[in-house]
Amino acid sequence: MQTLIPDLSKEVREALEAGRPVVALESTIISHGMPYPQNVETARKVEQTIRDEGATPATIAVLGGRMKAGLSDDELEYLGKAGQKVTKASRRDLPVLIARGMDGATTVTTTMMIAHRAGIKIFATGGIGGVHRGAETTMDISADLEELAHTPVMVICAGAKSILDLGLTLEYLETKGVPVLGYGTEELPAFYTRKSGFAVDYRVDTPEDLAAIFRAQRELGIEGGMLVTNPIPEEYSMNPDVINRAIDQAVAEANQQGIHGKAITPFLLARIKDLTGGDSLDSNIQLVLNNARLAARVAKAL
Repeated sequence: MQTLIPDLSKEVREALEAGRPVVALESTIISHGMPYPQNVETARKVEQTIRDEGATPATIAVLGGRMKAGLSDDELEYLGKAGQKVTKASRRDLPVLIARGMDGATTVTTTMMIAHRAGIKIFATGGIGGVHRGAETTMDISADLEELAHTPVMVICAGAKSILDLGLTLEYLETKGVPVLGYGTEELPAFYTRKSGFAVDYRVDTPEDLAAIFRAQRELGIEGGMLVTNPIPEEYSMNPDVINRAIDQAVAEANQQGIHGKAITPFLLARIKDLTGGDSLDSNIQLVLNNARLAARVAKAL
């Protein structure tokens, strides 16, 4: 059986062939996570941040039915302007998009899948998906958690999105054997804020230690990836009471309007931005840049 290999940009291909550090980036954050033009501006800043740290960025997407690792400036602009018209592509969507020659913005799940196929080991994102509030009745659990259990990629994030049930998300990851590491912290960060009240598995304080732990996981032949939670910088952390009130209101509105499935996260993020007067978007941008810096340093150490 032939295995499809992603199309690599010249920059990404040369870096991988030379054994230089490469960091994968998702594209759903561009099309579904932020409004235009902040989404494209942020994507460019994130890529430049990784280059400034001495690594190569590989933004991942599906365009014209082709898996791509490394996008041109025009392709970033296209995804930003098209926004939610582009399919939010999770694992179940890939066969359809490829067979039909369609476009897809990759989630954490599909970014991990395509990065692994391309030979990229480190991936920086904003926050992972997880177990949604009320999942004990809705069974709304992100495919990101299953992908972390099976695909050998290190995911560096600011914790699970605080619109989720963080306790159940950690329980799910524990069941699947996914190590949850806190960079400079013993407490799970909650995306917009540095603390959640939940403990991570281990605290790690240097990129070199993270690289060594990931290398040991690979040498042991343990299936699956690794989750590194990197708290948002103190100066951009939001007041927990303010953000939690906004989240509770947004969740209630989503329930009233019957919004669920793929549409729930973009709806909640947009409503939270409105309810916080744009503060949540500013925090979102800063935490992504912070994760990109750490990912580049880990990729170099690895």
